[in-house]
Amino acid sequence: MLAVGVVTWLPALAAVAAALDRWQRDGDSRVFTGVLGAFPRFWRALWRHALVATAAPVAMLCAIAFLAGRPEPVAIPLIAVQVGGLAAFAVYHLALAVVAGHDPADAASWRRRALVLAFGSPRRGLTLLAAVVLAPVLALPLAVGPLLFGPSLPVLCGLAFLEKRG
Repeated sequence: MLAVGVVTWLPALAAVAAALDRWQRDGDSRVFTGVLGAFPRFWRALWRHALVATAAPVAMLCAIAFLAGRPEPVAIPLIAVQVGGLAAFAVYHLALAVVAGHDPADAASWRRRALVLAFGSPRRGLTLLAAVVLAPVLALPLAVGPLLFGPSLPVLCGLAFLEKRG
């Protein structure tokens, strides 16, 4: 619901991470209201980043659409680069939301810690990418599954990796 706006998706994802982190650590079962309560804090911290981060995948998708119609052989590797960029983008921003939700007070280190979480281990990065791609697909049989479980399952996966790291 909060991620309906074009630039609200990242703060909403961080708010989901904060609420799910409280649920895991403290047993706080008020996850829905926890997301709504945490959203303003993450909005103030992440709206500029979300604005820029909204433009990047749009540009990459436009490049893919343009290259898909090109007959030149160089278009195929360039499409692969764009798809890889989208994958790295998704994993990094999931990790950024997870790190922000796990430790909202330490905003100065969010980006550095998100890079380590997302790309510090190939297995971890590929698992996060698989969670981002597969969670909405697996939730399709449920009426509102992709909306509810699409973002929360990858966040839970990221929080599990964050807890393992200490």
